[in-house]
Amino acid sequence: MMQALEARGAEVVGLSRSADGLDITKETSVTQTMGSLLGPFDLIFVATGALTVNGSAPEKSIGALSADALRDQFEVNAIGPALVLQHALRLLAKDGRTVIAVLSARVGSIGDNRIGGWHAYRASKAALNQLVHGAAIELKRTHKQAVCVSLHPGTVATEFTAKYAGRHTTVPASEAAQNLLSVIDGLTPRQSGGFYDYAGETVPW
Repeated sequence: MMQALEARGAEVVGLSRSADGLDITKETSVTQTMGSLLGPFDLIFVATGALTVNGSAPEKSIGALSADALRDQFEVNAIGPALVLQHALRLLAKDGRTVIAVLSARVGSIGDNRIGGWHAYRASKAALNQLVHGAAIELKRTHKQAVCVSLHPGTVATEFTAKYAGRHTTVPASEAAQNLLSVIDGLTPRQSGGFYDYAGETVPW
């Protein structure tokens, strides 16, 4: 996403755990790192996420679920992005169209869940979608032209998905980034609070 934005000539501030020490599982880290930013920003993109945390692979049944795995998934996929959202609201420009986009996943859709499994990951992404939706409602009160959404990028060809892609069609990260930017470009304030895929189609809650 950074490379795709920079190719457009955008000025990009990138934050990561490895380069900048931003650990979204620690509130003090998020507060310090996000608090150092001045803004205003036209786009804030939250690209964090994990499918396997501390060695716990996605569960095939509810019987395989553990409290630790559930807690770990929520910490990375829901709580961490929510802490970033707290600071993102103040960093957005108030005049003109601005966007907060958060990477979610189609498996976080309750309405689209037909095969079960992956309970901790699914639940954490469903929680993330609720947090984004709630933040969008709040944002609309102060930023009339703002858009705050959850985005499903499709199955991207990375180490993250290598073991689980199966029969799913994968796309290179560079193509996924372009797809997401195209969706972001086309979103309007009326769509704020929604959940959309890489083609701009609404994903069921």
